[in-house]
Amino acid sequence: MDYKDLANAIFPDAKDITYYEEKYPERNLKEGAIVTRFAPSPTGFVHIGGLYQSLIARKLANQTEGVFLLRIEDTDQKREVENGITDIVQSLDRFGIEPDEGMISETEGKGNYGPYRQSMRKEIYQSYAKYLIEQGKAYPCFCTPEELEEMRAKQEAAKIRPGYYGVWAKCRNITVEEAIEKINNGENYIVRFKSPGREDRKIKHHDVIKGNVDFPENDQDIVIIKADGLPTYHFAHAVDDHLMRTTHVIRGDEWLSSVPLHLQLFHELGFKPPKYAHIAPIMKNDNGNKRKLSKRKDPEAAVSYYDEMGIPKEAVNEYLLNIANSNFENWRRANKDKSIDEFELQLNKMSVSGALFDMVKLLDVGKTVISKFTAEEVYENAFNWAKTYDKELEEMLQDKQYALKIFGIERGNKKPRKDIAKWSDVKENIEYMYDEKFFAKEQEYPYQVIHEKEDVDKILDLYMEKYYNENDDKQQWFDKIKELAGELGYAKEVKEYKANPDAYKAHVGDVSTVLRVALTGRTNTPDMYEIMQVLGKESMKKRFEVAKKK
Repeated sequence: MDYKDLANAIFPDAKDITYYEEKYPERNLKEGAIVTRFAPSPTGFVHIGGLYQSLIARKLANQTEGVFLLRIEDTDQKREVENGITDIVQSLDRFGIEPDEGMISETEGKGNYGPYRQSMRKEIYQSYAKYLIEQGKAYPCFCTPEELEEMRAKQEAAKIRPGYYGVWAKCRNITVEEAIEKINNGENYIVRFKSPGREDRKIKHHDVIKGNVDFPENDQDIVIIKADGLPTYHFAHAVDDHLMRTTHVIRGDEWLSSVPLHLQLFHELGFKPPKYAHIAPIMKNDNGNKRKLSKRKDPEAAVSYYDEMGIPKEAVNEYLLNIANSNFENWRRANKDKSIDEFELQLNKMSVSGALFDMVKLLDVGKTVISKFTAEEVYENAFNWAKTYDKELEEMLQDKQYALKIFGIERGNKKPRKDIAKWSDVKENIEYMYDEKFFAKEQEYPYQVIHEKEDVDKILDLYMEKYYNENDDKQQWFDKIKELAGELGYAKEVKEYKANPDAYKAHVGDVSTVLRVALTGRTNTPDMYEIMQVLGKESMKKRFEVAKKK
């Protein structure tokens, strides 16, 4: 009896690997095209680090006219959550990251290199495991969980490396005859890889991000096929990346220590290995200490958080590129209005240590992104967000034409308004434009320099009686506020006041502040001329009357 007999005893129905090699041929792509993938497990929410990886993978594939695919690694079925794949697909979609191939729902995929869900590829893995057994590079292991636990305890007591290797690999040298007899007797087994490595030898490896690294060789006889017939992650990823013709594996640097094992698997299977690019994790400043963003502690670790807060996907993607490549900021400064699709991402310019996640900076990016939106785009985004997260705002936005006028204030200028960083800011930023909201609140009027009731009332009365004209253009409007200031003894120009402060009670800017505060209850708003145009005469009169009663 030989290894082929053993392979047939374990996988009698598995196809020859030539079937799959022909079914999934080399891709017909131009030279330099990158084929990469996002390969999450459906075991919980999508982490911002996963979005970061998939954005980088998508970008590299796009800019080289390659392929980006979504593969679901669901071989650990005990940890799988309901609708986990749907959540992954929808999370990517929400951020505009569309795979060229891969899963598009719980059960469906698109593309010619599928199935793209590992639990649907069982026969493929078994064919390659059978091939390794035929070569004497894999073997059945009959050790019980109790025996493995006992072995681990002995290793710990002896303070030596835990694992199934060397003299500890009990089933490694079992004869073919003995193995077949045990199988025929119905004994339970798993399939292990027979590692040719030795821990006292080193391998040198060039990581696309980390540069040159070296490691001890892998000498562990890892499990490649579990008792349920499904593969382990390590084995499945090697088979999948080979057959899907992946050129670059972009993943978190927690996988860096697996490189010796993965390269060994590729070598023993006769595959050309992909290039590996290990991305440093996104870090958080926690009272002066840097730590990884945590699923448990940090709400911003989940991509759903950005939806809930209403941070635009464009801002999140832009910010992630900003932390991916140090030269992005300069590129953006020089290309203010270009799409991020035109930025060329370079893996060798990625940080080797983890980038700090800065929510303040992300919200600044959000302000800039939203400032470039048209009023229609702001309306659509805010309304869609409100439908899920803020019923009061949804109600306010029912009158689309009025909302568009509000969102149109100071938009499309050289210096557009930057008061909205996220859709959850919208209500607070516009509610004073709605009479029913404005009058329902107990308003405070922070008038600042001109605050005596008599002076305030005079400004409000005189403005409406003599100076307000809804048909004035902006220059005429401001000239009239200057005239009003002069008539009441205030400096018509700020520079006049600064030159001779004792001659005036205040200046035209302070008069404007009185009008602004009486109209909005705020000292800081977008352009007041445009606010008045949107509110109209009747609303203004009502607001001034209420202000005078305070």
